[in-house]
Amino acid sequence: MVQNDKNSRFASKQAYEIIRDRILNGDMPGGTKIVEEKLAADLGFSRTPIREALRQLNYEGLIVNKKVVQPTEKDLRNLFQVRSLLEGFSAKAAATYLPKEDLSELANCITIGREGTVEEIMTANERFHEIIVQASGNALMIDTIDRMKSIIYLFRKTVVLYNRPRLIDEHEEIYEAITQRDGETAKKLMEDHLKEDLDFCLHILNSSKNA
Repeated sequence: MVQNDKNSRFASKQAYEIIRDRILNGDMPGGTKIVEEKLAADLGFSRTPIREALRQLNYEGLIVNKKVVQPTEKDLRNLFQVRSLLEGFSAKAAATYLPKEDLSELANCITIGREGTVEEIMTANERFHEIIVQASGNALMIDTIDRMKSIIYLFRKTVVLYNRPRLIDEHEEIYEAITQRDGETAKKLMEDHLKEDLDFCLHILNSSKNA
């Protein structure tokens, strides 16, 4: 019985990762209808792990009403409002509490952001924000951002692939404020940074609608 439970969890995790990656890389675009039976047949899983995987993706916001999420402008604004509140607070906390080794890792993320491949930049961008959120020391805030991680990835991909101006410059400014232990400035810079991300994503969203 225990072995069966382990196998079931492993199958659910595999199914979740495959479906999530298909959504994030665009193989299952926004608006795609989710049909359990078809997914199970396509991926070679039974219905149970597919159902568990879809439950997790629904929790994370990648699937809404049995369709792949197609975020609206309102969804985007709501997401960034929450991020601004949580990550602004975290940036202020990072200026007080972030240890030297994490400061070094932030600096490394900036270097990769300037010199890396698209995939490396994506990973470094995610890690930069992750280090700062962890500095909040608030488990509920960390869990909230973690739950939003997949949706955030969709928009992070937009700002990297479309080369948002000053993206890494802003990371460097936030890093400098944290290094100087200037919490208020770090908070303001993070909020401004996320506002620029939002405006850029809205511009891309509206451009694609009008294309």
